[in-house]
Amino acid sequence: MKKGHYGVPLERSDYLKLDPNENSCTLEGFQDWLEGFGKGKRLAVDLFSGAGGLSSGIERAGWTTAAAVDFDERALETHRANFPGLSLKMDLGDPAERDRLESVLRPAKIDLVAGGPPCQPFSRAGRNKIRDLVKNHGRDPEDRRKELWSAYLDMVKRISPRAVLMENVPDMGLHDDFFVIRTIEEELEELGYATQVRLVDAWHYGVPQHRKRLILLARRDVDDFTWRKPDSVRTTLREAIGDLPELEVVPTERVGDRELKYRKPRDLSAFAAKMREKTPRGVVWDHMTRRVRIDDHRIFEVMEPDTKYSDLQEKLAEDERGYQRYSAEKYTDKYKKLAWNKLSRTITAHIAKDGYWYIHPQQLRTLTVREAARVQTFPDHFRFAGTRSDAFHQIGNAVPPLLGEAAAEVLKPVGDATAMPVGLRPHWRQVRSGLTDWARQRLVGKDWYQFPGEKPVSLHAAVVAMVSGAKTKPAVMAELMTNVRSSKTLTAALFRRLVDAAPSASVRARVDRLAPLVDRSYDWQWKKRFDVPAKLAMKPAEAALYRLLIGEDLMLVGQSTLRVAARVNGIEPDHANRLSEGRVNLVKLVGAGADAPLRMGAIRLIGMDLCREDQPVCSECPLIAHCASRKELPGDLLTLTFGQE
Repeated sequence: MKKGHYGVPLERSDYLKLDPNENSCTLEGFQDWLEGFGKGKRLAVDLFSGAGGLSSGIERAGWTTAAAVDFDERALETHRANFPGLSLKMDLGDPAERDRLESVLRPAKIDLVAGGPPCQPFSRAGRNKIRDLVKNHGRDPEDRRKELWSAYLDMVKRISPRAVLMENVPDMGLHDDFFVIRTIEEELEELGYATQVRLVDAWHYGVPQHRKRLILLARRDVDDFTWRKPDSVRTTLREAIGDLPELEVVPTERVGDRELKYRKPRDLSAFAAKMREKTPRGVVWDHMTRRVRIDDHRIFEVMEPDTKYSDLQEKLAEDERGYQRYSAEKYTDKYKKLAWNKLSRTITAHIAKDGYWYIHPQQLRTLTVREAARVQTFPDHFRFAGTRSDAFHQIGNAVPPLLGEAAAEVLKPVGDATAMPVGLRPHWRQVRSGLTDWARQRLVGKDWYQFPGEKPVSLHAAVVAMVSGAKTKPAVMAELMTNVRSSKTLTAALFRRLVDAAPSASVRARVDRLAPLVDRSYDWQWKKRFDVPAKLAMKPAEAALYRLLIGEDLMLVGQSTLRVAARVNGIEPDHANRLSEGRVNLVKLVGAGADAPLRMGAIRLIGMDLCREDQPVCSECPLIAHCASRKELPGDLLTLTFGQE
C-alpha cells in the first residue's frame, strides 16, 4: 500500500453496514407501527437528528422516538439501526418537504418535538437582513443553514406538541444578542407555551468533557422547568475510558479493530458500568483509530497534558524521530494530550479530520471511535454506520445522550397530559407585559428621550448616546434634552444652545463631539441613520445605545442591566460567567417583537435610576412584584408591604 505525503498508508477504513432496528418501520408501515409498537407510548419527533444523541437522551427519559429527520444518509443509517420508528431523509429547509412530514405525522399523537437545527452565528449576516428573514421567514441563498431554525419552529407549529426541546451551541445566542432565540420564544409564547432558555455545562449531568450548550425548553401544560440537581463531582476521562483495552501502537501500522475482547476490571467506574449496559459480555466494538506517523509517535511520547504545540521545538531538539511540520506560531494548540484526572476537551466534528486535539493520556495515539463515543456518553452497544471517519463525524456532531436525558426530564408530563389548559399565560410573558406598560408611560413623560419612540429621531438618539456617559442627573439631562425635542437636524444655533446648556465641562466636551454633523441636514436623514455612529466616532457603548434609541432590536449588556436581570432571577449579579449567563437572564426580560427595544430601554433606565447597586429604590420599580431578590433588598415598599407578610 502506497504512503502519501501524510506519512502513513493511505486507506479508508471498512464500511460498517448496519441492519435496521427490529422495531423501525417504513413510511408505508407507519400506521401499523403506531397501532402496534408505538401504541400507548409517549411519542417524540427528533428533527435534525444526526446519529441520534438527542434521541437516545429523550428515550432514556421515557419517550419513544416515532420519527427522526436528517439529511445525512450515514447518520440516518445509524439512527435507523439504533432506534424504533421512522428515520427519514428530508431537507427541512424546503417547505414542500415540511408539508410532506406534516402529512406523515398527522395520524400520530406527538408529545415532544426535539432537535438541534444547525445555526450559524447571525452577527455576520447584518441585523437588518436577519430581521427581514425573521419577519418573512425568507430563504437565504448564500447559506441555507441560517434558516433551518425557522424550519424547526414551523414544524413545531404544525405538529403542536405538548413540549419542545431545542439544543444548540451557545454561539447561536451570544453572537446575535439572542435575537433568534428571543424570536422563537416569543412565537412559542404566542401559541401558549411557557419557555425557558438555559446555558448548561454538560459535565453537570455526567458528561466527561468541557461542553456548554444552549437549551431551549417549552411546554404548554404547566409553567414549570425544574432541573435535577447538577452533579457535584466531575466524571474524569479515566472513569470514562480507562477500562477499555490497551491497544498496541506501532508507527504507521493499524491501531485497534472493529471488534476486540473486553475484560471487565474489578474497579469498574459507575460511568463505565452505565456505558456497558445492554452490551454483550467480553466484547467491545469500534475501538480503533488512525495510524500514527513516525514523527507524531515521538511527539505524543514527549508531550504532557499541559504541553503546547509551541513548546515542542525545545523538546524535539536534535531528535531525528520527531519534528514540527506545522508553524508553531500559527498552530499554538494544534496538538492536545488529554489528562486522566480531568475532563476531556469538547468532542467536535473536527475529530473526523484529525485527532490531534484528542491524544490519549497514556497510549501514543489519538482517541478511538469507541473512546470518543464514551466521552459523548453513547453506550457501548450503540454502533455507527459507515467508515471510521463517518463515525467520528456523527459522534462529534451529536448531543451527548446524558445531557439530552437531563433536559428531557424537565419536560415530563405533570398530571393528565391530555387535559392541557387553554391560553397558558407564561410567567415571563406577564413580566414583559408589565415592563412594556411601564416603558410606554415613561415614554410620554419626562423620560421620553430614554426610549425609542414610534418615530425615532437620529439627532435625539445621538445626543443621548454622547452625553449619557457623563452620568448627568436625570433632571439636568431632561432639561438639556428640551433643547432638541422639536428638532431633527443639528443647526449651528442649536449646537450653540446645547453647548451653553451643558451643566459641566464633562458634558460640554461630549456635546462638542457632535460638531462634525453641525449644519449637515442630509446626514441626519432617516435613511442615513446607520452612518451616524461612524461619522461622530462613537465608542462601542455609545453606538449601541444610539442604535437602541433609533429602534434597533439589541441587548445592552452592562453592569446595570445585568444587575437588574440577575436580581429579578434571584442570582448574584457578580456570579461567574455573568457575561454569558447574564445574557440569558436578560433575554427573559427583553423578549422579542416590536416592543423589545422599548423594554431594553426600560431595563437600562431601571438599572441606572432604581435598581442601583446600593440602596435600590424598589418602591418605584415596575419589576418589584416579580423580583426574586425582593426580600433581600432594602426599600421603602419592601418595608411597608413585604415586611408585613
